[in-house]
Amino acid sequence: MKKLILTAVAGFSMQIAFAQNGAVTNANLYLKSGTLDKAKTEIDKAVVHEKTANSAKAWFTKGEVYSAMLNSPLPAYKSLAENALDESLAAYDKAIALDKPDGEFAKQAQDKKKALSEVVYVSAINEGVKLYNEQNLEGALQQLEKAHQANPTDTLALQNLALIAEQAEKYDIAKTNYNRLLAMNYTKPNVYKRLYYINKDIDKNNAEATKVLEAGLKANPNDKDLMLEELNSYISSGRGAEAVTKLENAIKVDPNNANLYNVLGEIYNQQKKTDLAEQNFKKALAINANDYNANYNLGVIHFNRGAELSKKYNKMDAVAQRKAAATTEPQIKKHFNNALPFFETALKANPTDNSTMDTLARVYLALGRTKDAEAMNKKADAAKK
Repeated sequence: MKKLILTAVAGFSMQIAFAQNGAVTNANLYLKSGTLDKAKTEIDKAVVHEKTANSAKAWFTKGEVYSAMLNSPLPAYKSLAENALDESLAAYDKAIALDKPDGEFAKQAQDKKKALSEVVYVSAINEGVKLYNEQNLEGALQQLEKAHQANPTDTLALQNLALIAEQAEKYDIAKTNYNRLLAMNYTKPNVYKRLYYINKDIDKNNAEATKVLEAGLKANPNDKDLMLEELNSYISSGRGAEAVTKLENAIKVDPNNANLYNVLGEIYNQQKKTDLAEQNFKKALAINANDYNANYNLGVIHFNRGAELSKKYNKMDAVAQRKAAATTEPQIKKHFNNALPFFETALKANPTDNSTMDTLARVYLALGRTKDAEAMNKKADAAKK
């Protein structure tokens, strides 16, 4: 009797194991035939049963089934699991963990996981762009996060995540993604600029903003905007003279750095010391005649002189205007003529800059060059589209 009982128990055990292995086989058969609902039912049973829960083949098959659901054109199959992507990737990871490093299922799972991630990444990026264009910022953020999860080493999704989060005024999400970029050693100036803005102007956290600014300058020591922010913080705290001294010392060390003269010029501009500003912008041009910032700022200085004189002239009564016309009108024209070559050179240096085009159109108009003004306005409108 004992032998019969033992034989019966062993036979029962083998039957269960065979049944569960059969579930994996059935799942594969249903998968090949495209019957994904039945494939899902079979594989879901197999991966939780004690006999096949540690089977690399079972988990690889689950990855295949859930991947097929994710990519199915049929809504009924797509809706079989809310998180088919996560389930599929997790299943491939489990298969890799359970198999030998050079095992059949480990190798296949690695390839499948990579291919699936690439497909999901491209699809999510495209869907994110589509939703953004439809002004569905929340949906765009969800898709871009999905793209990041599919390809964690790519920076494109994170850049767009941060920028769209700012537009949606979800500043915590924006900060998270800017910091993700920094953690990936993506240290472009704009990342620091946006983080600085959020900490300083939104969160009112000056201590954190200062840390961001210091890190940004360490990574990008010659970035004009970051330098200006640092120097503006000096000025706003009553340390304007210190800011100028800091720049002058930097110029002594690096006298051929046009950017330093540009920043010093802008500091003097803010302090209403226009003549000193003009001197420094000219020094920048002596180093690089095509420097955009120096040309643009010199154009602004001359334009403002003409505009201010024109404003005073227009406020005069008719009698006073007639008396002043002979001397004032040529002076106004002279200032606008002086501004013209600087703006034209600036536009050559930065051909898509709208502010340069808009201002240049105003200069043409002030000089009576109506056709040139109209052409520039059309160019500016086209660039905005």
